[in-house]
Amino acid sequence: MGGFDVVAVRDKRLLKEFVEFPYALYRNNPHWVPPLRIAVKELLDRGKHPFYANADAEFFVALRDGQAVGRVAAIIDRNHNRFHGENAGFFGFFESIDDDEVAAALIAKAREWTFERGAQVLRGPVSPSTNYECGTLIDGFDSSPMVMMSYNPAYYPALMERAGLRKAKDLYAYLHHADSIDTAKISRVAERSLRAHDIHIRPISLKNFNADVERVWDVYNSAWMKNWGFVPMTRDEFVLMGKEMKQILKPDLVLLGEKAGRVVGFALALPDVNQALKPAGGRLFPAGLLKILYYQRLIRNVRVLALGVVEEYRATGVAAGFYAALVGNARRLGFGNCEMSWILEDNVLMNRSLLAMGATRYKTYRIYEWN
Repeated sequence: MGGFDVVAVRDKRLLKEFVEFPYALYRNNPHWVPPLRIAVKELLDRGKHPFYANADAEFFVALRDGQAVGRVAAIIDRNHNRFHGENAGFFGFFESIDDDEVAAALIAKAREWTFERGAQVLRGPVSPSTNYECGTLIDGFDSSPMVMMSYNPAYYPALMERAGLRKAKDLYAYLHHADSIDTAKISRVAERSLRAHDIHIRPISLKNFNADVERVWDVYNSAWMKNWGFVPMTRDEFVLMGKEMKQILKPDLVLLGEKAGRVVGFALALPDVNQALKPAGGRLFPAGLLKILYYQRLIRNVRVLALGVVEEYRATGVAAGFYAALVGNARRLGFGNCEMSWILEDNVLMNRSLLAMGATRYKTYRIYEWN
């Protein structure tokens, strides 16, 4: 196959190679969803994106005869390491041609860079943390990912393993149809629990959106703090993500649970904007924006990203109230397929509950590690 070099991205030309490589790699793949280039560049902007206020990162691209054949980001996430009390390094934004040597060289470079900065384990892919797209798809290649979920060729798992990586944790995605979910029992539990604890569920307020986002931020960081791989989001990160989601969300699918004015839980589901992004090909102009606006009206899939309750109310059945409201609102808004993701493989209660409701586990994502 010929030699290649793995080089750090230090100029605009190499940054362009890094950004553009996936669009060439997936050109003939019908299931990959091209992200908007402007959004990719914003996420990679180490000077402006709030993630990098608490992280260091270096981007690398593998070049053969001047052309990109792979890429990877090496990341030291200080937020993660402080929270978990460990020295971990991460890799993300990984893409490669089907070539063992290229993939191994990229992973080795990420390991070398992070270990030089004190890491004792390399984990990933996270792009750039578990709060964003993460995991390598290991099954379910026959359909496109939903919003904020990743996709990759079927040869990636083998590349990862031959590069020295081993499984750290699997993440599951479930699929169900809103009209097929039997909510009778859930609704009874929900009504009884909400009444007993005097908790009111309401949609997020677009008029007071920023204030609601701030209140949800506290719940997010407390409700998920004991989950494997959780990374607390800074206020600036959370506010930026809320601002980005505001462009596509439906208020009736973003729910806050309040008790005496205090937010004690929330649920977040988003229309699958990937259905509108795919026809745009990653560009807003000249016609991408018009395509997005046109196809956005036709979106019928929805992804449940988060459903969390603060610990003191977790065993009360309040979560059922959120779920019943989400399903009812999704039906009313005309949504059909509903993805619940991602769920940790060892979250026994949630996995059992979803299977009991008739949901199908249809995609598995894997986080790898290398000591």
